[in-house]
Amino acid sequence: MRNPANVMEAHGNTCCFSEASFNRLQVMMKDRVMPESSHLFWEGDTADKLFYIKRGRVKVTKTTDEGKELILYMYQSGDLVGQADPFFGTKHSFSAEVLEDSDIGVIDHTDLELLICQHCDFAIDFMKWMGSHHRITQTKFRDLMMYGKPGALCSTLIRLCNTYGEPHGDHILIHKKITHTDLSNMIGATRESVNRMLSDLRKKNAVEYDNGMIVVKDLEMLQSVCHCELCPREICRI
Repeated sequence: MRNPANVMEAHGNTCCFSEASFNRLQVMMKDRVMPESSHLFWEGDTADKLFYIKRGRVKVTKTTDEGKELILYMYQSGDLVGQADPFFGTKHSFSAEVLEDSDIGVIDHTDLELLICQHCDFAIDFMKWMGSHHRITQTKFRDLMMYGKPGALCSTLIRLCNTYGEPHGDHILIHKKITHTDLSNMIGATRESVNRMLSDLRKKNAVEYDNGMIVVKDLEMLQSVCHCELCPREICRI
């Protein structure tokens, strides 16, 4: 089992930026306070900004025509959120909801373009951030599509450990309350299916609950179910 001491809060996705590059980005930010349940953007809005989470949490979701929600990402302090590609001016293909009162830095794409044109080192760091973000997306879809719902659930629990985990004796406590509905929306399953799979994992002594929070007791078992490739923590995150 991986040492729980190493399974702590994941680094923000801006770790791809050097200190100089990140300082340039900070200068361009416009501060905004966003209340809980508000939205940074909605699906279909023009994608002309990036958002840096100084404090708080944001979930990015995709909704089907039938109203089913799929949680694509759960962002926290230190993360950069938004749709950035070579074709600025496209539409957002997902929505971003604020989960708790948050302090957000807003970066206009026009300012971002200026930084990319003026500073080659910033352009390289920005490409690293985009590459890292694409890899996170690719590994999530791999887990969802290749190893069934049990594999997707186990992968999600591992990602939650890397993002919100803290030592709990010899085990790992996920110190955010994650509901069965949240888990079902993360893996595209029904809540009843998640209930059954978690019950099975509890019977196998792989997970338990402590005051409503999930405790992972056998990380190696979860890794075996989802054929874990031991990706770096900055990639293996929720």
